[in-house]
Amino acid sequence: MSAFSLEPRQIAWCAELRTLAAERLRPLAEKGEPGRVNRALVAELGRLGLLERLFTSGAVDLCLMRESLAYACTEAETALALQGLGAHPVHAYGTPAQRAHWLPRVSEGTAIAAFALSEPGAGSDAGALALRAEGEGDGQAEAARRSGSRRADTDGSPAAPDSPPLATPDGPSRWRLTGEKCWISNAPEADCYTVFARTTPGTGARGVTAFLVPADRPGLTGAALEMLSPHPIGSLVFDAVPVTADDVLGEVDRGFRVAMGTLNLFRPSVGAFAVGMAQAALDATLAHTAGRDAFGGKLRDLQTVAHQVAEMALRTEAARLMVYAAATAYDEGAPDVPKRAAMAKLLATETAQYVVDAAVQLHGARALRRGHLLEHLYREVRAPRIYEGASEVQRGIIAKELYASIGEAP
Repeated sequence: MSAFSLEPRQIAWCAELRTLAAERLRPLAEKGEPGRVNRALVAELGRLGLLERLFTSGAVDLCLMRESLAYACTEAETALALQGLGAHPVHAYGTPAQRAHWLPRVSEGTAIAAFALSEPGAGSDAGALALRAEGEGDGQAEAARRSGSRRADTDGSPAAPDSPPLATPDGPSRWRLTGEKCWISNAPEADCYTVFARTTPGTGARGVTAFLVPADRPGLTGAALEMLSPHPIGSLVFDAVPVTADDVLGEVDRGFRVAMGTLNLFRPSVGAFAVGMAQAALDATLAHTAGRDAFGGKLRDLQTVAHQVAEMALRTEAARLMVYAAATAYDEGAPDVPKRAAMAKLLATETAQYVVDAAVQLHGARALRRGHLLEHLYREVRAPRIYEGASEVQRGIIAKELYASIGEAP
């Protein structure tokens, strides 16, 4: 793969996005309530056409949007990303009816989507999901009908609209969902949830099915969680929530492919979010150290400070290059996307943590004052090292892919 570099049109678009984020999105973000869905902000993202681009652009454009928005307004970036994460399974694996009903509303910013994978006892170990989908009745005829309307092929990637019908195993056409989800972004305020539930016990990742569950289904309740980062996160309780074959995303018992297909796209863009925060912290540090008087000169004149800033810039640029290399690999359909996505997410999120922390140190106490840019970034930057697969999980994925490439298990 050739080295990644931005084209002039992409550079101009990023500058435009930063301006939009600062002038139109940040004022709406500042009016929002921490820990709550900011529907006015989401609606503005829709009016600007950015939400629609989640479903019409590739991974590189997704990363450009996330990095640019994160630089100027992390709340806008997160609102955009959560709409994409929650609704991408519908776009890539949903039926025509599911897509027609939900995607226009998500794109307009009038419906809030959420991705419900994690559970109290199954965070990093997604194969240990315990939310039960208990079947009701014989769905042989229904399963056969539904198999012809799927948009996902047997390996979990999107299929062309005119793909031939799939062979779907016989099974129930109705289920009841019972259990809990936790650490779910946009919960409990979302309008629809991509929910992963166990349809076949004792089979690990192989027995999980993805369902598209509207928030108004009977038996579905939730509660907000107070977290360090200010975006909305909550828990969900499923008390025999009814779902049918019309709610399945992809294929029964193959929902883990839906989850991994979504995460392979969004992991590099989590890295782009982190790079945007790192760049904002770096630029703030350059301005501060260039203008701050200390020890008879400027802070930048101290070699230790200058070297620290150089290290921050070096790591930020290295992370940026890896993020866009991974996104380019995804857009080109490269075979090593899982490894590249994990590497990009790992390096970028760890780098952002380092850069923001170093920026706080160089700014001193002022950076810890409530309302300071770095105080905000310091709270925001910690979570990405955990969600969508903690750093330790990313290392495990990388090692697994490396050993698989030589035909050996780690």
